[in-house]
Amino acid sequence: MSTLSKLRRMVHRDHLSVREASRRLGISRNTATKWLQSDEMVEPRYPKRASIPSVLDPYKEQMATWLKADSHRNKRERRGIKAMFRALQAMGYPGSRGPVYEFAKRWQQAQSDAPTRMAFVPMSFEMGEAFQFDWSCEYLFVGGMRKRLEAAHTKLAASRAFMLTAYFSQAHEMLFDAHARAFTAFGGVPRRGIYDNMKTAVDKVGQGKSRTVNARFEAMTGHYLFEPEFCNRAAGWEKGIVEKNVQDRRRGIWMEAAERRWPDLESLNAWLHQACLDAWHELPHPEWPELTIADVWQQEQTHLMPNPAAFDGYVEQMARVTATSLIHYQRNRYSVPCEWAHASVSVRAYPDRLVVVGPSAEAPEQLVSLPRSFERGQTLYDWRHYVSLLERKPGALRNGAPFKTMPEPLQHLQAHLLRHPGGDRVMAQVLMAITLHGLDDVLVAVDLALQSGRASADHVLNVLARLKEPESLQSLAEATLPSLTLQEPPQADVSRYDRLRQPQEGDHVQ
Repeated sequence: MSTLSKLRRMVHRDHLSVREASRRLGISRNTATKWLQSDEMVEPRYPKRASIPSVLDPYKEQMATWLKADSHRNKRERRGIKAMFRALQAMGYPGSRGPVYEFAKRWQQAQSDAPTRMAFVPMSFEMGEAFQFDWSCEYLFVGGMRKRLEAAHTKLAASRAFMLTAYFSQAHEMLFDAHARAFTAFGGVPRRGIYDNMKTAVDKVGQGKSRTVNARFEAMTGHYLFEPEFCNRAAGWEKGIVEKNVQDRRRGIWMEAAERRWPDLESLNAWLHQACLDAWHELPHPEWPELTIADVWQQEQTHLMPNPAAFDGYVEQMARVTATSLIHYQRNRYSVPCEWAHASVSVRAYPDRLVVVGPSAEAPEQLVSLPRSFERGQTLYDWRHYVSLLERKPGALRNGAPFKTMPEPLQHLQAHLLRHPGGDRVMAQVLMAITLHGLDDVLVAVDLALQSGRASADHVLNVLARLKEPESLQSLAEATLPSLTLQEPPQADVSRYDRLRQPQEGDHVQ
C-alpha cells in the first residue's frame, strides 16, 4: 500500500490534520502538502542518490578474483576473509575490515543458489561433562617434503579449550597418543567423549545407537574412565563444536604453520601445543564474550576427573627375523640384534618408535627401541646390532651395508686399517671393545689414535685403558678398608729404655 494512499485516507476520510498525518507516516509536512495538492493520484519518484565512493572500490576487483579462485579450491585450502583482509592491507588498503567482510558476503550470496536450510537445536554442556574428537587432513612441509598429515582435534565442549596434534596416519597408536596429550594439556578428563563412527573406535555400526566398540579403544576408555558416545551416521552436526574447530583452525593456526618449514614431526607438535595455549588466551568464549577460552577453562578444570598415567597405547604384532637380522613392518625393514636371527619377536608400535621384544622377554636386554619411519621401501640399520657377528665374520666390514652408518671417526679408522693386510680383524677388535667400554669412550680413543698418526687396535685399546685408569683408581679409593679401633691405647714409658741399658744376669759383654 503506497504512502500517498494512506495520506489521502487520513486527511480526506479520517479528517486528520496534515501535520498529524505526516507525523504518523514519517514524512515531511511540506512533502505531504505537495502530494495532496496534486490532481493526479501518482506518488512522485525521486532520482537515486549517488553513492559515496568507498575505500574498498580500488580493491574490489582483486577481492572478486581471490574469492572466485577460492571457490574452485578444496575446502581445506581456501583462505579465510581475515587472510584476504591482511593481504589487502599489505597492498595498501587503508580501511577497516567491515567493508571487506560485507563485500565477501554479498559476493558469495550472489554466486551461490540459496540452498534448503536446516534447523538445529542449540546445545549446552555442563562444566567437565564432555569433549569432542575429530580428525582432519592437512598438508605441510615436513623434512623438506610436502606431506599429508592427519590432525587430531580434541575440544572441551563447555570451555572450548582445544588441542591439535599432527601424525602421519590415523592408526590406533596415534589415536591413543592424541588423547594422552590432550588430557595432559586440559589438566583432567571429562566424563564423556563424543566421536563419529571412525574405524579405530567402532568395529560395526548397528541400528540406532547400537555400536560394536573396538576392544583396544574400549580399553583406553576404561583406563581414563570416560564414557564414549557415537554420532548417528552422516550426522556431523552432533559434534558441531569440534567440526567448527576444524574450519576455524585452518584459517589461523594451520595457515601460519603452512608458511614454515618443519624439520620433523616433533618440532611441529611442540609448536602446535604452544599455539593452542596462546589461542586460549586470545580467543573470546562464544557464550561469554567478555571472557577468554582460558578463563572458562580454568573454571572447567576443577570439574574434570583426575588424569591418570598415560595409556600404554601400542599396537602389537608378531614378526619373523630374517637371516640378515631384519624384521618387516609396514613396508619397511628394521635391523635387530643378530642373535635373534630366525626367531619370532613381538613388535610394539608407538607413534614415534618400535619396541621389539626378543625371544626371551624376561631379560631386560631383550627389549630394543627403534626409531619409526613412515616412508615406504626403506631399510633402517643399526650397525651395533651386527658387532657381535664380526668375531666370526670380520670380512663383512669391507662391504657390510650396516657399517656404512657408523660414526665418522670409526669410518676414518676403518679406511685407514683396511689399507693393510688383516685390517678387517683389527677393526673388528676395536668394535668389539664397544660392548665393554661403551661407544662414547671408544670414539674418544679412536680420535686420539687418529691424531697421533699410529692408528691400530693396540693403540686404541691402550688409550682406552689409560682413559679408564683414573676411574679404576677412584673406585679403588672409594672401596677403602674399614677403620680399626684400638682396644688398649699405647702408653709412654721411658723407664723401659733404662732397663735396656742395665746388664742383665747372664749377659756377657766382650
